[in-house]
Amino acid sequence: MKKNISLYLHIPFCVRKCRYCDFLSFSDCSYTRQKEYVTALQEEIRAWKEAAENYQVRSIFLGGGTPSVLLDGFVGEIFQTLYEVWDISANAEITIEANPGTLTRQKLIEYRTCGVNRLSMGLQSTVNQELQCLGRIHTYEQFLANYRMAREEGFRNINVDLMSALPGQNLHSYGQTLARIVKLEPEHISAYSLIIEPGTPFAEDTEILKQLPSEEAERRMYHYTNVILQSLGYERYEISNYSKPGYACYHNQVYWTGGEYLGLGLGASSYWNEMRFHNTENPEKYIQKIKEKQIEAIWEDIVPDTRRSRMEEFMFLGLRLMRGVSATDFEERFGITMQEQYGTVIDNYVEQGYLTWNQERLRLTERGIDVSNRIMADFLIEEDI
Repeated sequence: MKKNISLYLHIPFCVRKCRYCDFLSFSDCSYTRQKEYVTALQEEIRAWKEAAENYQVRSIFLGGGTPSVLLDGFVGEIFQTLYEVWDISANAEITIEANPGTLTRQKLIEYRTCGVNRLSMGLQSTVNQELQCLGRIHTYEQFLANYRMAREEGFRNINVDLMSALPGQNLHSYGQTLARIVKLEPEHISAYSLIIEPGTPFAEDTEILKQLPSEEAERRMYHYTNVILQSLGYERYEISNYSKPGYACYHNQVYWTGGEYLGLGLGASSYWNEMRFHNTENPEKYIQKIKEKQIEAIWEDIVPDTRRSRMEEFMFLGLRLMRGVSATDFEERFGITMQEQYGTVIDNYVEQGYLTWNQERLRLTERGIDVSNRIMADFLIEEDI
């Protein structure tokens, strides 16, 4: 019987890098550069042909960068190779990330023809002044035009990315963004707080840093999001992700529940065959080693999976989900009860009101979500087991 696997494909091209972004991307979007990269990506896909015989693909995610910046035809070429090599489930969730301003009707038709059934649109804000501050290439009006065009071309599963705690943002302006988006009724909304990453233009701009909302204001925006979206029928299934019933993102849940996934393309991360590794982030090395058919030469930071790492990730990734972690699943996987391994940590946070625990499921409370990073860190194991 074939095992389930998910595929992530990294498309590193962007029209322009946003001022807060530390993702692996670059702005050379020329035909020559794209063709060279797509050809290498196809060869990497083909290199997995033998291993692919043991798997069925349950989800595919094209992320970036900005996958929708690929010129007409390239997405089709990538998917032609995927279908040649992999057994892709008939009901697989297939997502492509797209930025407003880079979509055309022809591209949307191409995506649908390839089997893409989920569109993830990077909006961030409906306030044009905020978009300009972020360094986004689009306006809210361009997003609206692209969103409506996607609906016209048959997309019935659309995610919209939103961002809170932006420089100069307050609850009123953020509420305006939220109100505008819920009127469009997307099936899924990802709502994240801005994180200032080292080395980005934002991190080095003292004026921007002065304009950031307070931690208390950031928490109010987060809780406001939850109240509004749940009142409108969205389910919060993960700390920052909301969906209409039946539209939770399968692909992301693979990451949060310890499923196998393979990362293809520059810098892409994998959890495969009890190993964790990522592809090189050097584009010249990536393309050259692929040409030389030295697939394993692009792998870096290879870390064998251990019982300890599996246990840690089961806890701190599982706690991101609103359903929490299952004590039964924990004992079946690790041969020890959750209480035996983590009893002191659990009891401490239950007593403080940060966790709820009914002997079967352990979940973060609303208070616990506010300090979730601190709580999850306490589920790291200090000694090998």
